[in-house]
Amino acid sequence: MSTEEDRRDPRLRLVHQLRAATVEFDLLAAEFAARHGLHPTDLRALIALLDAARAERPVTPGRLGEQLRLNSAGTTTLIDRLERLGLVRRERDTADRRRVLLTVEPRAVDLGWSFFGPAIGTLLGAMDAFTPAELDTAGRFLAAMTTATAAARANAAHHP
Repeated sequence: MSTEEDRRDPRLRLVHQLRAATVEFDLLAAEFAARHGLHPTDLRALIALLDAARAERPVTPGRLGEQLRLNSAGTTTLIDRLERLGLVRRERDTADRRRVLLTVEPRAVDLGWSFFGPAIGTLLGAMDAFTPAELDTAGRFLAAMTTATAAARANAAHHP
């Protein structure tokens, strides 16, 4: 598409706005990681574990490695590092003692809220300018964009 077509297509403007928001989120996350001596993968792991806890979905080291696209050795190194930092712990599954589950420590939650809490407050304040129907539409839009982006990533992985 030409630049003129870009300006006329509201969908492309939204793509660019979504990318800009993603960049801002990434920069905020990078600041958090740098401030706490974390690698970006550490932060992605913590987010994955927190999302799983919110969904009441247990996470094994293998599942975390799959989500982060890490091999077994890389996943073990990551979990060891997060454990040493007091951010994650391994626990035996009470239903299946052979299985290990990962849990985010309260210290990690506290660190996250102390840093991201003000940003979340700012985001919630910005949302106050929208009606519940508009927020519902935005939620559906973001869910569709997340699904489409995941599909594009999967496609790119299969077609180098």
